[in-house]
Amino acid sequence: MRSGLTRGLIPVLATPFTGNGDLDAAGLRRLVHFQQWCGVDGVAVFGFASEGFTLTAADREQILRIVDAELPAGQPLVAGISATAIRPAIEQATACADAGASALMVIPPYQVKPTADQLVDFYGELAAAVGLPVMVQDAPGSTGVTMPVDLIAKLSTLDGVTAVKIEPQPTVPKIAAVAAATADDFDVLGGQNALFALDEYERGAVGSMPACEFADALAAVLRDSDRAGFDRLLPLIRFGLQPGLAWSIHKHVLVRRGVLDAATVRAPARDADAGTLAALDAILTELNLPKYPR
Repeated sequence: MRSGLTRGLIPVLATPFTGNGDLDAAGLRRLVHFQQWCGVDGVAVFGFASEGFTLTAADREQILRIVDAELPAGQPLVAGISATAIRPAIEQATACADAGASALMVIPPYQVKPTADQLVDFYGELAAAVGLPVMVQDAPGSTGVTMPVDLIAKLSTLDGVTAVKIEPQPTVPKIAAVAAATADDFDVLGGQNALFALDEYERGAVGSMPACEFADALAAVLRDSDRAGFDRLLPLIRFGLQPGLAWSIHKHVLVRRGVLDAATVRAPARDADAGTLAALDAILTELNLPKYPR
């Protein structure tokens, strides 16, 4: 039985593409195996780091079925839901549940900015309709929808709403406030590529959902609360937060580490330029992260 719990290190998988932009199924399988080699607690798909905005419904189903088949049965498989109204959100979430997801990470409707009461209705109705644990994704930088602490606390009382991923900066004080305002069994996680992960853990977070290319190094840092090790990772973490280039950077690291064969992204994402890649290589040389032994 796959777990619906969302605690620990749950990286958001990149979506591997071949050189012509098709889904790279073999690369995706290898990416899941790489995460296990890294020592993660679960994985997520269709997050912002996954280029979910470029995926067809057929892509999403194929990705979930592949990841479900390769991921150990006891680990959570979190699927991102990005529909902008309740009916398409239920449709998307039901398809994810049918294809193997064990939990949902759900951004709020954002095309028309909802009221607080509408957000309560949206998350409550979605959780009731699908029957999987629902994580609220608090990401106003991407959605333009602000969720104050008191609203998140109210959402946490809804049946089936079990977690929140806090992404607006500064994340640390908001994580502390949400952790204090919610029950102990409501999971509070950090995002933003783990930029403040150690501080978030110290203030009440029980998990982190960064990109997936440095999960081994981050797992060791989180396990040992290793400040020096975390500081060494910060240049790479920061580099992977660049708007418009983040998807390319994640994949170029995975290529250099021997996980993926190509760093292809789908438009409107764009490939990093030569100067950016040279700077990335300098960071990776300093870090000396091990290659994945295929």
